[in-house]
Amino acid sequence: MAKDRASHQRIRKTPEERRREILDASIRLIGEYGFNGISLKDVADEVGMSQPGLLHYVGTKEGLLSMLVTDVYDMSGTPGDFLASGVPGSDPEAPHFPAYLRFLVRHNASRPALMQLYVVLQSEAVAPNHPLHDYFQARPEQVWNFYSEYPWVLPEEIGGWENMRSLVRMSIEAMDGIQLRVLREPHIDLYEEWLAFEKLLFPSPLWDEYR
Repeated sequence: MAKDRASHQRIRKTPEERRREILDASIRLIGEYGFNGISLKDVADEVGMSQPGLLHYVGTKEGLLSMLVTDVYDMSGTPGDFLASGVPGSDPEAPHFPAYLRFLVRHNASRPALMQLYVVLQSEAVAPNHPLHDYFQARPEQVWNFYSEYPWVLPEEIGGWENMRSLVRMSIEAMDGIQLRVLREPHIDLYEEWLAFEKLLFPSPLWDEYR
């Protein structure tokens, strides 16, 4: 009996390990079935927990969704991560916006499950009663304001960052569309596809020194 008890104690998981399991399982399930297609019981069963035990970590189904988007998806691949990366164009004093977008595309390509989660949720949230409807409605303005905090170096002909709003919007819309296509056709290389769009969005010779 003592031996069995010791074995149980050895495999007991820390709260952080449990939280990571819950998030990973939720990403897989929602990415496949959508937020409306799963229940907290589905998540609990996936990680081998009771539903009350799961509620201890996430509170509510909507709380779980908030954790996935704001605490996981939105916390990496940021301009701050780019400036700390040391890749070409990431000089904190004069960062290049096209270089950041390439960095972001590579980052998203490295986390396909989260990319699929985001695409599925974005599509579901068209419905006004979806918990993330307001989040996605406000996201373009939030992204613009967030990116505006950084000292991007731009071609003189652009006339300053305030004139970049439409280009930023089109870049994000193009990225969203490419991600959806890649999920439908996995043989497509996300990064190579983005480079084709980059040539249209940031054409030569105007952007040659600012990529």
